[in-house]
Amino acid sequence: MSRLFIALFAIAPCMLSLVAMAEQPNILWISCEDISPHLGCYDDPHAITPNLDQLAEEGTRYTNAFTTAGVCAPCRSAIITGMYQNSIGTHHMRCNATLPTWLKPFPMYLREAGYYCTNNSKTDYQFSKPEKKEIWDASGAKGHWKNRPQKSHPFFAVFNFTGCHESGIASESKYKSVTKELVPSQRQNPEDLTTLPPYYPDTTISREDWKRNYELITAMDGWAGDLIQQLKDAGEYDNTIIIFWSDHGVGLPRAKRWLYDSGTHIPLIIRVPEKFQKSLDTPSLATDNQLISAVDFAPTVLNIAGIDPPTYFQGRAFLGLRLSPPREFVYGARDRMDERYDIIRTVRDTQFRYIRNFEPLKPYYQYMNTPEKGATMREIRKMEASGQLDPVMALFSAKEKPVEELYDTHADPSEIHNLVSDPAFSQRLVEMRHALSEWQNKIGDIGLIPEAEIEILEQDAGSRFEILHGTSRDSSVESRLATLVEIATSASDGPTSIPKLFDALESKDASVRYWAATGIGNIGTPAKSTLTRVTQCLDDPSPSVRIAAARAVAKLGSPEEALPVLEAELQSEYQWGRLAAAIVLDEMDDEARPALPSLKQALLDQPNKYIIRVTNRAINELENTTNQVP
Repeated sequence: MSRLFIALFAIAPCMLSLVAMAEQPNILWISCEDISPHLGCYDDPHAITPNLDQLAEEGTRYTNAFTTAGVCAPCRSAIITGMYQNSIGTHHMRCNATLPTWLKPFPMYLREAGYYCTNNSKTDYQFSKPEKKEIWDASGAKGHWKNRPQKSHPFFAVFNFTGCHESGIASESKYKSVTKELVPSQRQNPEDLTTLPPYYPDTTISREDWKRNYELITAMDGWAGDLIQQLKDAGEYDNTIIIFWSDHGVGLPRAKRWLYDSGTHIPLIIRVPEKFQKSLDTPSLATDNQLISAVDFAPTVLNIAGIDPPTYFQGRAFLGLRLSPPREFVYGARDRMDERYDIIRTVRDTQFRYIRNFEPLKPYYQYMNTPEKGATMREIRKMEASGQLDPVMALFSAKEKPVEELYDTHADPSEIHNLVSDPAFSQRLVEMRHALSEWQNKIGDIGLIPEAEIEILEQDAGSRFEILHGTSRDSSVESRLATLVEIATSASDGPTSIPKLFDALESKDASVRYWAATGIGNIGTPAKSTLTRVTQCLDDPSPSVRIAAARAVAKLGSPEEALPVLEAELQSEYQWGRLAAAIVLDEMDDEARPALPSLKQALLDQPNKYIIRVTNRAINELENTTNQVP
């Protein structure tokens, strides 16, 4: 599709749908953070959530709703734009992307159509323009639909509960503050909880975290009930479509930040008042099992407001008139989480989940400052050190990951039995593998471009999205995308891919060369024949290729040639190149010891805290120290 056409469409005045409604509904979003569907209406045996259960009783409970990532900011960028975070460049946890000029967060369309739009109060969109004041009529602690200048105007109001964020589990003071109003009957006995996942240590400490999750959700339910009561008191309850959702799964290890159901399966409840059900062709259903992605929220809200969703949206409206065909799959992406990269992609249908680990040599539980502070994570580390892990826990404490994972979520809801090697599921594996590649090509998966390279390319492209799309999607762009996806995938395919990776080192595209060098490093000794050519890449014009080549050269047995390059990149003009170099040095373990002086120097005057975190971790490992950094 022509980007020129999209640009012209996006800047035109927003048009109301040809199917006019007699009255536009108010829309209330009740959102919360870091919870899975641990609600009574989702048949959780321990949940105490009477308000949300009642909302589900009066509305529809969606059983197959998923986020596009397992962490807040990338998800929220997809939600507000209607485009996947790894398409528009908001995929790394904590970044600030430049958006295309034609891309408008969806509340701007609502405002053009006469809606009063408020946000109370989290944004976390990973872009600074458009600014909040352009997106919202009011955004902040005072943002409220009650403040609209004309009561006859419809409103779109967002309220977000931060109390069930992972910090509410990890911090005793926050947990106590959030749950202080709970009465004894709303408290949980951790020993009675039967839903503790099998990949957590069954200890008093882990159970305390699990209990806190439930009690934080109960506190959130009370808050949600108050928002609903405000509508009733103002006589707006039957004029307002209420949508309740969470930004991703529970804030604990192997859930938040991850692409399993534990990290991406979310509760979604929608109540459509009877007066709008006919005009929206939306009869009230107790349960809806269709696949829904959080990227579908934006087109759905516009659709039920009577506004034609922009054609550039990558999600689909699942409620209202003139719907496109239901989804066959939902998709998700994991990229940099704070200070650690781990490129993972997933495809899920109503039963099976497929995962592709583009960096399988990295462990599941890479050391990251924030999650390491959690009590359950500390319990896992304690059991790792003592050798007390049971087989299920050991799966996720392994030093490497499988290249591919496939789970039957009906038979295996905890996703612990990988079916990739089971011949009975070979056809399903092929289908989902193809679906992933097709999606990556369709959206232009910028997550396959190293972050330092994005730094370089964004300046000339104008936006991150346009790095891979340009101003038009012609055959050359599509060919470049196809090659990038192919080589990034081949990088984890093992020794059979050596000839393809060797040839890809000659590509004009730095990202393709990066994945070629990364793949050779992944293969290691069996790729020894490539050492001379990979060593030449230590002088590549791209910092990302130099770093990937240095990693490969070290894994091919010549760390002494790799270290000077990595030490130099610690002082790169590109901050994400510095981080990538620090990560490689950290992963080299004792081979990085000669670089200790450079690592210590890298603790000073860095453009972001993530570089300091990784270098500090590398130094601690080499010197057996326990120094802490923010």
